[in-house]
Parts: sequence; structure tokens; C-alpha cells
Amino acid sequence: MNQAMISKQYWRICNNPNLLKFIIISHGNTARLAKEGGDPVLAHICGTIASDEKRYENAHAKIVEKLLELDPTGAMVAIANMMRKKITMPAHLIYDGRDPRLFEHFFCVARRLGVYTADDDACILEFLIGRWGLEKLEGMSGEGSPFSYT
Repeated sequence: MNQAMISKQYWRICNNPNLLKFIIISHGNTARLAKEGGDPVLAHICGTIASDEKRYENAHAKIVEKLLELDPTGAMVAIANMMRKKITMPAHLIYDGRDPRLFEHFFCVARRLGVYTADDDACILEFLIGRWGLEKLEGMSGEGSPFSYT
């Protein structure tokens, strides 16, 4: 398998904790808002989703930790690509057949309500950088070297 194929596969694996963290935050916040708004059933459903996603996130983060151990250069290239592309909310493709800007409207409402904000993006990146120890990572060469990103 060539380096481009490996990098693409690594990117998929490394990006999952990002997406999962988004789902955890947004569903956790929705659960809190539902509880405050008097809807215990919705609060329970959203809380359960957040809890399930937390388990998936832990599994994916451990896989990335192992990739960083076995192939720090390839894993770091994938992580750098993920950070360049930013976090894409899974609902960005939402479409009701009428409003081509439906996701923009949805996201504005979600942001206004505090379901998910730009601060959450920063917190996710800080969390993953710390969890994976990226600031201390050694043994990279070529594209994986921190000097290749400056």
C-alpha cells in the first residue's frame, strides 16, 4: 500500500475522534437544554447518545495512540490533514428538498442555543492534542516532522 493510501486510511481513523467528540458535546448540551425545558424523555435519549458516542470516541482515540506509537510520521500527517480540514459537522449535508441553506440555518440556531459553538471546536483540538501527546511526539521524518508545517 502506498503512502497516499495509508495517509487516507489514517485520516479516516484520526478524524473519527473529532466527529465523535462533536456528537458528544452537541448531544450532551441538547440533553441539558431538554432537561431544563421540561422534556425528560428527550434529555434521556440525547444523554444516552452522548454516552454511547463517548465509548466509541475512547476506542478510536486508543487506535490513534497506537498508530502514533507504530507509525508516528504517517499518523502525524493524517492528524495534520484533519486539522487543516477542520471539523465538519455530520449534519452539513442535511437537506429538506426546499432550502439549500438549511444547514446554515440549523447551525445558527444550534450556536445561539449553545448546543455547539466555535469554542467547542477549540476545546476538541486541545483535548486531542493533549490526549495524544502531540506536543511531545518524537521520531517523525519527512512530512511528519513538525518543521514541515511551519
